[in-house]
Amino acid sequence: MAAYDRGPDVRAFIISFAVTALAGAALATRKVNYQDVGYREGFAVAALGWLTTALFGSLPFILSGAIPHPVAAFFETMSGFTTTGASVIPDVEALPKGILFWRSLTHWLGGVGTVVLVVALIPSLRIAGMQFFRAEVTGPTKSKVLPRVAQTSRELYKIYLVLTLLEILALRIAGMPWFDSFIHTFGTVATGGFSNKNLSVGAYNSLAVELIIVFFMLLCGINFALHIRAMQGKPQAVWKDRETQVYLGIVLASVIFISVNLAMLMDLEPGTAIRQALFQVSSVITTTGFATADFDRWPDFSRMILVILMFVGACSGSTGGGIKVIRMMVLWKLGIRQLQKLIHPQAVIPVRIGRAVVPSEVTDSVQAFFILYIGIFIGAVLFMAGIGLDFVSALTAVAATLGNVGPGLGVVGPMTNYAGIPAAGQLLLSLCMLLGRLELFTVLVLFNPGFWRK
Repeated sequence: MAAYDRGPDVRAFIISFAVTALAGAALATRKVNYQDVGYREGFAVAALGWLTTALFGSLPFILSGAIPHPVAAFFETMSGFTTTGASVIPDVEALPKGILFWRSLTHWLGGVGTVVLVVALIPSLRIAGMQFFRAEVTGPTKSKVLPRVAQTSRELYKIYLVLTLLEILALRIAGMPWFDSFIHTFGTVATGGFSNKNLSVGAYNSLAVELIIVFFMLLCGINFALHIRAMQGKPQAVWKDRETQVYLGIVLASVIFISVNLAMLMDLEPGTAIRQALFQVSSVITTTGFATADFDRWPDFSRMILVILMFVGACSGSTGGGIKVIRMMVLWKLGIRQLQKLIHPQAVIPVRIGRAVVPSEVTDSVQAFFILYIGIFIGAVLFMAGIGLDFVSALTAVAATLGNVGPGLGVVGPMTNYAGIPAAGQLLLSLCMLLGRLELFTVLVLFNPGFWRK
């Protein structure tokens, strides 16, 4: 990163590297018996590891003066590693290229997860691998796909690298400069959303660029386990997956509704309305957060659809955030089952997704997750309103950070940023990002006193 800079930013990266290396070396002196590493240790490493990574990752911003306030720098870094894309920088185009590259690289590193990367590359963790993998991979089910978790992790990163290289080349062919192609690719495959332009992707005003980014956003919003199966010669696994079908169906329906709404109430040409709707729907449901239009100025109907999509999110096992499509499907099926049981109280009605029966422990987990998610959301909205934000800004700021989306509405809209949020609010929203990225339980379990008992 320092290669892009010619000044004090080089020193900032050197000092940051030295401090991080010394801290890591100090911890490496302790001998660990990996036979003793279980699920509790896996959860602790995942949650505390992300927190520590964000702390050390904020050093270049602070030392370079790009973001001098420590809380704001921590917010920006947590936003990067959790692939949220919420920013406190009012003018990103004024930043040195080295800082911009590091800022976007945090997205790419956080996309699949630094914990999975460790499992894939360090053989000494082979015994504890599944414990870390369970704590890191998102979604209600934890499928290894391949017999060994390290093998699964390596395959995930191979696909991740392939998608990254393909998009970089595609954007370059579409006319985007090499540096910009890297920046926007990191933000796309990780569904993060950091851009090096103040107007985000809208600064290019290029249909080709937008379509390429839409394609990769939607692709990376699909379960990566299905990508592995497709690479194994089973591409039909992607299209036959029920969650993927519902996910793409939601995208299609949302684009149609918003396009009609924009054409009718904003007098946009049908082609322009479809173009804007397709990009923003894809960006929000995959929790990427790129923008080509100021959707905060859209009609209330369209804005409401986008807010709903912030909660829905992408597919399980993807780099996207949100509640996840599969959980929404399970909750819907549970509601239908409850209606059926009112008519037939004695009937045994299993919850099915496609042809598969969803185990009761999964349905219980989904219900608990949803209750906790809504409870945390309400509490955080009340806190943000209490420190001075208006209702729309407070609601969407929490929805956008808890869902790892990035931009919201009001003072945190797509053409503004989170710089005006008080430090206490930035810390709370940083916690929301972490909770959303690690799907609540991994973080909340640390607050259970029984977790720390031997």
